[in-house]
Amino acid sequence: MADATLEASPAAGRSRTAPIVPERSVAGRTLVLLIAIMTFLSGVTLGGVVLVQKSAIAWSSDVGREVTIQIRPMEGEVMESNLRTAVALAEQTPGVSSARALTLEESQKLLEPWLGTGLDLSAIEIPRLVVVQLGDPAEADIPKLERDLATVKGASLDTHAAWRQQLNTMAGTIVVSGLLVLTLIVVATVLAIIFATRGTMASNREIVDVLHFIGASNSFIAGEFQGRFLSIGFRGGIVGGLGAIIFFVLVSFGAGSVIPAEANQQLGILFGRFALGIDGIIGIAAVVPVIAALTAITSRLTVRRFLTQTS
Repeated sequence: MADATLEASPAAGRSRTAPIVPERSVAGRTLVLLIAIMTFLSGVTLGGVVLVQKSAIAWSSDVGREVTIQIRPMEGEVMESNLRTAVALAEQTPGVSSARALTLEESQKLLEPWLGTGLDLSAIEIPRLVVVQLGDPAEADIPKLERDLATVKGASLDTHAAWRQQLNTMAGTIVVSGLLVLTLIVVATVLAIIFATRGTMASNREIVDVLHFIGASNSFIAGEFQGRFLSIGFRGGIVGGLGAIIFFVLVSFGAGSVIPAEANQQLGILFGRFALGIDGIIGIAAVVPVIAALTAITSRLTVRRFLTQTS
């Protein structure tokens, strides 16, 4: 009995020939697969949040650097003259880098999504646009430009503030939804670890009773389970994390060849080129140690509670 105590006691250097928790049990392999799946889903969700956030920042920046002047047809007014006046007023405004009036063909093309193609619009007068590029939105004197445009009949300035607000709201909703999904995945992972730990404890109940009999403490037994589940968490997390990174790489390379050009263009506007970047890859890689630590901590707390209830 003394020899058995030395083999099981941490003071004896843990010189046992077999681990307390079986290293290749069916439950262990199943848990590795489950953690790999959960890590993959977490990585994909986090990567999607990163893509949307980066795209939203790019959208807001692009839209914020451009304003448009709309010139409506007015009776007794010459459209081309009003366009030249609006361009000149915009170029004289502090903070404006350039201003350009869209041609009649470009203006007609903007109406095609609503009116269809092949229509002859030459018989009617349509509103015309002046695109104004801002060098620095913070320094642009937009109120001055609005006052100056008041002298041009039919002219109005659109700063796209409402459009930017809608973009930011949509992106924020997607980000919050992604974080909520990520939270649910973490909760599901914790529950799976709790059930797996309790199952392992039940299947090794005789070993635990013997360890108690020879004097092993609850802390020592919990530490054994913690180390075992930490290893499971790392293995499953690495597989799932690599799978998530490979998923985004494959989507990035395959989107252009599989998805039709029109749909690919729309997805490109929403998600860019599906390129995570260094920050996205680091974020997914950070999920691995978090999952592993979560697995170890959850298993330890579950074991301690189980031992406290059964002792």
